[in-house]
Amino acid sequence: MRVRFVDCRWELNAPGRGREMYLAGHVPGAAFLDVDEDLSDLSVPDQGRHPLPSAERFAAAASRAGIEAGVLVVAYGSLGGAERLWWLLRHFGHDDCAVLLGGIDAWGGPLRGGEEEIAPASFEPREREGDTIAAEELARRLADPSLVLVDARTAARWRGEPNPIDDPSGRIPGALNAPWAEPPHELPDGELVAYCGSGVTACVTLHRAWLAGREGRLYPGSWSDWSARGLPLERSYEAE
Repeated sequence: MRVRFVDCRWELNAPGRGREMYLAGHVPGAAFLDVDEDLSDLSVPDQGRHPLPSAERFAAAASRAGIEAGVLVVAYGSLGGAERLWWLLRHFGHDDCAVLLGGIDAWGGPLRGGEEEIAPASFEPREREGDTIAAEELARRLADPSLVLVDARTAARWRGEPNPIDDPSGRIPGALNAPWAEPPHELPDGELVAYCGSGVTACVTLHRAWLAGREGRLYPGSWSDWSARGLPLERSYEAE
């Protein structure tokens, strides 16, 4: 089986920064996929900040990155970018994928700058069902004791402290907090649903669960979608 490294580094509110980092130095032979441009579809209205790409859009991006049947993808990135690619690959039927834990800092080998000549491939998407949850279903099931709803944002954002990202601030009622940038938290048994600000770092939660032998569902729109709909929210922060 061939191996394809894919660089998925990015920075929030800094379009193009991921490619800049890639060009400055990447795992030799690695392709680059941009969280905003390739692993999302920002043209989709009213579905949060990082709507999922369509099967056709994702297949085109994966093909440009040299991904097809018989290719093992090893993703590395920042801010959940690698886990987002891992989740999307599985969502579209490509299970031969892994995440380089620790990102490029864990590589330990030489880096190479500049562009790579990536031979185009032919990715054939086979969209999986049942691995996402829509706002409507989630809203109906907030009181369901079998649901384990996990918020992957920082503790301050989960508490609802004012911040420059969330408007309004708060959390989905009943959500537990397991910040993506902290060591894994032990989660109760039940049907796992993960969300974050826009559906990217929640994939870290789902990847960790999968490594532990547990599947979960992604709420793709996450807080950016939920809050825009005017749905119920909770806060445990009180301004002084």
